[in-house]
Amino acid sequence: MSELLAYITSGIIGISLGLIGAGGSILTVPVLVYIAGIDPVLATAYSLFVVGSTALVGGIRYAIQNLVNWKMVAVFGIPSIAAVYATRAWIMPVITDPVFQVASYPVSKGLFLLLLFSLLMIVASVSMIKRKSDLAPVKPDHATLNLPLIGLEGIGTGILTGLVGAGGGFLIIPALVLLAKVPMKRAIGTSLMIIALKSLIGFTGDLQSGMAMNWPFLLIFTLFSVGGIFAGIGIGKRFDGHKLQQAFGWFILIMGIYIILKETLLKA
Repeated sequence: MSELLAYITSGIIGISLGLIGAGGSILTVPVLVYIAGIDPVLATAYSLFVVGSTALVGGIRYAIQNLVNWKMVAVFGIPSIAAVYATRAWIMPVITDPVFQVASYPVSKGLFLLLLFSLLMIVASVSMIKRKSDLAPVKPDHATLNLPLIGLEGIGTGILTGLVGAGGGFLIIPALVLLAKVPMKRAIGTSLMIIALKSLIGFTGDLQSGMAMNWPFLLIFTLFSVGGIFAGIGIGKRFDGHKLQQAFGWFILIMGIYIILKETLLKA
């Protein structure tokens, strides 16, 4: 029953990616940990595969409509891909368990990643709740692109992706719109392609480290998520995507706070 519920919920992950180009990975790890009962460290690896595969399907659809800025895929994506691969292949395996100790309470690797992830969820929710005008791009005629800064943000997003298994679309889209002056629709398509490349290549770092995978579960979960992205793209054509993004942002904020409370104050 828990696996079936996880499969159904994975469709929502795809819907989120299809609607706003972000947010799917924010749901993936909690679904895998709290519904499917997957270890938090393994869940971050599964998340990379699920989100990467789903985003790739969506990214290809946007690319067919000429809604992917390939220059930004390179400028933002290549540093991000290198960072996420290095994090999964070399940094994650050497993080100690427990990571550190607070008084007499050891903070396990799994707990550390969940708390880090929940903080990321809260930051993501603020980005999603922002008013549309906050992401209004400067006209290209009056804009000077800061390519080094875009590349540095790519590295930072890659490290976060590697640590917590989140695609980072909520960071990529504002960077593309505000720093690279990419129109919103093209930013969504570009974000999906960047998420796909860095997540899937990051996942190869887990394979290299010898992490055991439950492939039947992972592939079925991914299939439901891919189905969701087609639904999300269809829904996005009928509704105001920004209002949906704001509603999703509030949901993510509540989820992030809940995880922090559950793993600390409410932990039995």
